[in-house]
Amino acid sequence: MTRREAIDRITARLAGLYDAREARNLARWLVAECSGTTLSALLTDPAREVEAEVARRLEEATRRLAAGTPLQYILGEADFYGRRFAVREGVLIPRPETEELVDWIVREERTARRLLDVGTGSGCIAASLALELPEAEVSAADLSEQALEVAAENCRRLGARVDLRRADALAQNGRRNGVRGLEAVFGCGFDLIVSNPPYVPESDRAAMYPNVRDHEPAEALFVPDDDRIRFYRAIARAGRRMLVPEGRLYFEIYEQAAGEVSRMLAEEGYTAIEVRDDLFGRPRMVRCRKAAPEEQGEQGKQ
Repeated sequence: MTRREAIDRITARLAGLYDAREARNLARWLVAECSGTTLSALLTDPAREVEAEVARRLEEATRRLAAGTPLQYILGEADFYGRRFAVREGVLIPRPETEELVDWIVREERTARRLLDVGTGSGCIAASLALELPEAEVSAADLSEQALEVAAENCRRLGARVDLRRADALAQNGRRNGVRGLEAVFGCGFDLIVSNPPYVPESDRAAMYPNVRDHEPAEALFVPDDDRIRFYRAIARAGRRMLVPEGRLYFEIYEQAAGEVSRMLAEEGYTAIEVRDDLFGRPRMVRCRKAAPEEQGEQGKQ
């Protein structure tokens, strides 16, 4: 069996689960990974025979792919912002749009000294910021102990200095189910808080691809329909206490919730609210600024 034949076979087995283009991209990615080569090398030598051990690995991986398991979980790794991160079931797979959020921060926040990533998951945001902004002190929070273990593994592998702690973003400055809130765990004085929190409404669950809906952690994806910006609101309220004057909040957002999140941030007293589109032209990121003391005084007079 040649590499081209392997790609064709895998693509055919993924029909119905993915559209044709994505199925073929996944097939190429899988053959390259199992063959220990790059995608470009694979495409320049498609007639090369697949070794018996590689064929065995491909068959097992294809079986899991066809059952809906995301390829990143099968490989145990995902690419993010030029680096490879370990991922396992129970931890959200890093997304390209989150890379855009990180890039925005890296380009705009070179002087930030204390950063907090809320809902760190695999640690992709926190570790990337720690490596790209080496003068900054980066902390990261997650409610999931499993996620914190994976984030710690990634920080060790990549040499990223990140203070990882368990905290509940919805607990405010108290406790919820025995877990302390962000302020109680990390204190105050942050220049920047960033978060890619759960934001998919429960009503959208059925329309999602099964490989996401049935395999990635629901607690990292879904929120109730009647309070879909609950995490943004909780983090924004914590940020009013935890951020320094003129500190910034950065969020990844659900495209249908851009207006709702922006209005909430204004109501919470944040200024300079900016929504940014991703590469596909969808509103997926927002940045805002905690008002300076003099601005807060002006708002109180209105």
